Amino acid sequence: MMNNPTEYNYPLVFDDIRPYTDAEISAAMQRLAQHENLFLQIADFFGPGFEAQDLRNTLCAIDSIKAFQWNVMKNISHGLIKKTTSDFTCSGFENIDRDKPYLFVSNHRDIVLDAMFLQYALLANGFDTCQICFGSNLIFSPLFNDIGKSNKMFQVERGGNRIDYYRNLAHLSDYMRYVITQRKESVWIAQRNGRTKDGIDATDPAIIKMFAMSGGGDPVSALAALNIVPVSVSYEWESCDRLKALELYALRDGKYEKKPGEDLNSIITGIRQQKGHVHFHICQPVSEEDLKAFCEMPSNAFFHHVAALMDKRINAAYALTPNNYIAHDLRAAAETYCNNYTVEQKERFLKHLAWLDDCEDKDREALRNIFLGIYAGPVENALRVSSNFC
Repeated sequence: MMNNPTEYNYPLVFDDIRPYTDAEISAAMQRLAQHENLFLQIADFFGPGFEAQDLRNTLCAIDSIKAFQWNVMKNISHGLIKKTTSDFTCSGFENIDRDKPYLFVSNHRDIVLDAMFLQYALLANGFDTCQICFGSNLIFSPLFNDIGKSNKMFQVERGGNRIDYYRNLAHLSDYMRYVITQRKESVWIAQRNGRTKDGIDATDPAIIKMFAMSGGGDPVSALAALNIVPVSVSYEWESCDRLKALELYALRDGKYEKKPGEDLNSIITGIRQQKGHVHFHICQPVSEEDLKAFCEMPSNAFFHHVAALMDKRINAAYALTPNNYIAHDLRAAAETYCNNYTVEQKERFLKHLAWLDDCEDKDREALRNIFLGIYAGPVENALRVSSNFC
């Protein structure tokens, strides 16, 4: 297992985005221990048996990031899994080495739980945790900042003009390469900017291009040095499915503008709602040999093909559930996949659709089609890659 490098400092150039170091943890824990609202929210979620003073005492004794992750975040994740999932499974850990840092790139279904549950899965399987990329739009308060930076989260600046945007991408690329190649820590980032809302998981080629920005002129060696590993995460009950459907419905008529507090509402909804079976699969890493297969292509084609390779691995590993097959059949008014679910499972899913009855001010058929698409999308993804898996 790699040594935990959080005890030493970062170059000053990364002070604007980096997580906390061990030297900064004690002060952050003291601030968290004094934050009354934090304990009220945790107590409200975990209910009877939760002792706020026990958590305060734990926080006040923490003096390292590793201790925070093991004694607080791991236990919170375990509690969420126990309370909101019917099963939590992982596979593919034989594809990675405990002594090697990786750039984990996953499909993105939930704002915080994708990375949070991956951290838990890594710890449960004897691996070090990874640093987590999160957008500056998710820093709602000093409380969120303290929790995030204590949990190895580093900040990505959002917004700004084109010059700022490019500068921020270059800075992010430099930072991730430094973490992986110099600190020997793994990193997690989503395959695209923002969550998948329509059920179609697709890697943005611009993300792959950003990875290579900091590696010099040869994109093959630049990407190979990062040890890219696609990760496939699947939820039996899609995180924030109703909220996603309503957003996609609103987008039919033009640009969608987030309401104040909408991201926070999505975070809380994703945490609280029942998720059913959650599965993580660590896919086969993208090797230098994989990358060399595209090296003669023009630059844009190269990055598109790398993204497509990652999509094939992520979508082929997605754990399809009866809900996915039911939604696909309902959307197509067919019974193509009826052998993949029972009558009882279909009835349960139809009850889940009952919320549409309350949407009298909307085109309910259009909204239903969008909602079913969220669950049917992974079946379409699997069909696209089943005959051409890499």
